[in-house]
Amino acid sequence: MTGWTTENMPDQTGRVAVVTGATSGIGYEAALALAGAGAHVVLASRNEAKGAEMLARIRASHPGANVSFESLDLSSLTSVAACADRLSRTLPRIDLLINNAGVMAIPTRHVTVDGFEMQLGANYLGHFALTLRLLPRLLAAPRPRVVTLSSLAHRSGRINFDDLQFEGRYAPWAAYCQSKLATLLFSMELERRARVDNWPLVSIAAHPGFATTGLQSAGPSMGLDRPSFFERITKVLAPYVAQSAAAGALPTLYAATASAAEGGKLYGPDGFYEMKGSPRKAKIVPSAFDQNVWRRLWTVSEQLTGVTLTRAEAA
Repeated sequence: MTGWTTENMPDQTGRVAVVTGATSGIGYEAALALAGAGAHVVLASRNEAKGAEMLARIRASHPGANVSFESLDLSSLTSVAACADRLSRTLPRIDLLINNAGVMAIPTRHVTVDGFEMQLGANYLGHFALTLRLLPRLLAAPRPRVVTLSSLAHRSGRINFDDLQFEGRYAPWAAYCQSKLATLLFSMELERRARVDNWPLVSIAAHPGFATTGLQSAGPSMGLDRPSFFERITKVLAPYVAQSAAAGALPTLYAATASAAEGGKLYGPDGFYEMKGSPRKAKIVPSAFDQNVWRRLWTVSEQLTGVTLTRAEAA
């Protein structure tokens, strides 16, 4: 695995990939690489104008690339349901779903249109609902994969079932860490359920290390009229500890395409503190292996989103 790059990606011709948050950063770089390898790639994001721009950029880099755009706002369960319905009607199958989109460390508490704390809602609950709604299309593929983006921040996360929405005392980083721990636990529980039910689906998590993307500015500066302290310090440290968005996308691409990638694992960079480098199996904190928490989080997520496996399988 050492030194793995997009040059090592197997041919993706004939595969259908859906990538959330694909109009910038890690999502765009993953979509670009998959399209270059021959996949039909759907960019699922909020901004249609930005989507058109990114489609043009991908086609300029890879003439003849099979790429399209679908509107998706993960902070709205109505938007998630509508997007999943359109994809289910237009795609015969989905070989690869990359749950990539996210927001980080919003300084003051924001809520989604459904009343969820924004980071939990957009980073986790939206992807939970999308994945379950797309499950029939995923299971129509011979060897489908779901790759869900976590973060180094999962190591500091705790699922606070007593106050999932941070309605008591809001803390930007605690909320972000919880949301990224939740995405990791979801990935592992989905893999467990796939093995129990003998599905061909494989569920894998990935994290980009410290990659320079818009994530460091969009969330921390939300609601502010100036760059946040985090954004300013990131610009100082980035030349020394960060890597490009393209390099940060490699763990995602490895998890999505490498034959050696294992279900239920987390992949990230192999450098110091997993901040940059080539993809490899990443460290998962021991507390994240509590399957009772996986199951409880899944049940709570079904209740909050109104989307269940039974309903998804019947779609």
